[in-house]
Amino acid sequence: MFRVRPLLSALVNHRQTLKTNGGLYKPFCTMSEGGMDKRTPTLLKRTNEENKDSAEKVQAAKRVKTDGEHAEDEKKYPKKKVVLLMVYSGKGYYGMQRNPGNSQFRTIEDDLVAALIKSGCIPENHGDEMKKMSFQRCARTDKGVSAAGQVVSLKVRLIDDIIEKINEHLPPQIKVLGLKRVTQGFNSKNNCDARTYSYMLPTVAFSPKDYDTGNIAAFRLEPETLQKVNRLFALYKGTHNFHNFTSQKAPSDPSARRYITEMSCGEPFIRRNYEFAVITVRGQSFMLHQIRKMIGLVIAVVKGYAKEEVMERSWGQEKVDVPKAPGLGLILERVHFDRYNKRFGGDGLHEKLEWDREEEAIKAFKEAHIYPTIIETECEEGSMVSWMATLPIHDFDATSIEVQDDKVKKQDDADEGNDSD
Repeated sequence: MFRVRPLLSALVNHRQTLKTNGGLYKPFCTMSEGGMDKRTPTLLKRTNEENKDSAEKVQAAKRVKTDGEHAEDEKKYPKKKVVLLMVYSGKGYYGMQRNPGNSQFRTIEDDLVAALIKSGCIPENHGDEMKKMSFQRCARTDKGVSAAGQVVSLKVRLIDDIIEKINEHLPPQIKVLGLKRVTQGFNSKNNCDARTYSYMLPTVAFSPKDYDTGNIAAFRLEPETLQKVNRLFALYKGTHNFHNFTSQKAPSDPSARRYITEMSCGEPFIRRNYEFAVITVRGQSFMLHQIRKMIGLVIAVVKGYAKEEVMERSWGQEKVDVPKAPGLGLILERVHFDRYNKRFGGDGLHEKLEWDREEEAIKAFKEAHIYPTIIETECEEGSMVSWMATLPIHDFDATSIEVQDDKVKKQDDADEGNDSD
C-alpha cells in the first residue's frame, strides 16, 4: 500500500500537467481513438485539389504560350482576304466541296484545308470551322470532275513563299497556281459573273445508234455531223427554263431559269488512236447536273433516239426525261469577274482577277494531269460507251411516266457532289 500511493500520485500529477500545457492531451487522445482515420479523406481531398490547381496552371501557361505564339504570328503575318487560283484532276475525289463528318468521301477541299494548316496559312481550328476564314469556292464540282481555273476566296496569313509552301503539302493532282489580294467583302461565288466549262468526249458519242461500238478506234466524225451538233448546241443560248436538266426543281421555280452565252463543239483530234473533241459552254451559273444533261440530250438527238423538237419541249412546263452524260470529261475551265474587275481592278490597290501570267502553267497541268486521266480512263473503262447503251430506256416522245421520273431522281440523288455553282 505504501508503494502504490506514490505511483498513483505521480500519474495524477502527469495528467494534470498535460491538461495545463496547451491541450496536448486532447490531440493525443483523439488520435488514439481513430481521429487519424477521420482526417485522412480530408487530407487526400486537399492534395487532389492542389494537384488539380497545379495541372490547371500548367495548362493555362501552355494556352498563354500558344496564344502568345498565335498573337506573334498574327502580328508578323496578319490575315488578309485573298483568292487562290486552283487546278486539279478530280479522279478519285467526291467533288470539290468539303463534307465534314464524311471522311471516307475525300474531297478536293479536304486536301486543300490540310495543306493550308500544315503550311501555317491558317490556324488549326479554322479547319473544322471554315467560316472562320471566310472560305468560299467559286463553283462546286461533281464527283470526278476536274478544274483548270477554280477560284476560292478566304483569309490567310500572308507568309513568305506562300504558294510554294501550300503546294508542298498538296498531292500532285492538286495545285495552287496564283494568289491575289481582294477586297474584304469579296466572295468568290457571289462576285462571279460567269463560269466556263469544257467537256472532253470520244466523238463516237455522236455516231448513229446502230454503229458497232466494238470498233471505237475506227470512228471519225463527219464535218456535216459536227455542224449539226453545233447547231443544236446553239439552241441553248439565251435564257431558258432548265427545270428538266436538274433534279427537284419545279417548272415554276425562278431559279431554274439560266442564261447561256456560248456552247459549241471544237474540231476533233486523235489521242491513243481514239478521236476526241471538246465541248465548251459558258453561262452565268449552272445547276446540279445541268451541263451533263444538256450534252446528254444533244447526243440523244444526234444519234437518233430523240427528235429535235424535244429540246424546245424540255424548256416547257411538262416533265421530260433528259439523259445525263458521264461526269468524267467535265472540266471547270475558268471563272469570270467582269464587274469586280471594272470596279476594283484599276483602283491602285487590287489587281484584276485575270490569270494571263498563269496561262502556260494551266496548260501544262492540263496536259500532265487532266487530259491523260480523262483519255486513259475512257479508253480503259469505256464510260461513254457504257452510258450510250442506256439511251434506249429513256422515253423522249412523251412526258415521263412517274416510275421513270422516280428512277431518274434516285439516280441523280445517288451521285456525290455536283457541278453546280
